[in-house]
Amino acid sequence: MTQALSKTVTFDEFIEWYPENSEHKYELHDGVIVEVPKPTGPHSEVAGLLNGELFIEIRRSSLPYFIPKECVIKPRDNGGYEPDIIVLDKQQVGNHESRWKKESIITRGDSIRLIVEVVSTNWEDDYALKLEEYESFGICEYWIVDYLALGGRRFIGNPKQKTISVYSLVEGIYQLNQFRGDDRIVSPTFPGLTLTARQVFDAGS
Repeated sequence: MTQALSKTVTFDEFIEWYPENSEHKYELHDGVIVEVPKPTGPHSEVAGLLNGELFIEIRRSSLPYFIPKECVIKPRDNGGYEPDIIVLDKQQVGNHESRWKKESIITRGDSIRLIVEVVSTNWEDDYALKLEEYESFGICEYWIVDYLALGGRRFIGNPKQKTISVYSLVEGIYQLNQFRGDDRIVSPTFPGLTLTARQVFDAGS
């Protein structure tokens, strides 16, 4: 990940700075604007599969959720993130998100039902920085999809294994369940989901 601007800025300054129609994606980490690595083809295939499966489950179960194409979340004044996939609660967004219609910005954790990050070379951000931020922001479910087993051994085992880590918020603290191989991914937000970890990993192979 490369730094895009040397001085520290607020979230609103970051949004004002963000280049319109940029080919690159940027995030705000502790007040520093950083360029996020461009997704590889396999990374996009994994994210695309998950996006499609979650959309199908929303439709099948008539859930009051939606998956936007683009979205920036503001967990605090010096942080701003663009998740690979985000599932939003229609009613919460409609009633409480004043910046959504004009800016695609989410400012409340309870508007978010699920965030998915597909791991790439900046894996430390997913397992450390964003995990802590999303927990503090009150996001009820967070998936880290490590389809290349890039994460550190303390996160995905020794020897390292392809792993989907599902963090569920219980009394303000994330509880972790991990899925590998033919394990069916168990999601509190999508209890009817029948997807296995292997099906996800195969999309990126």
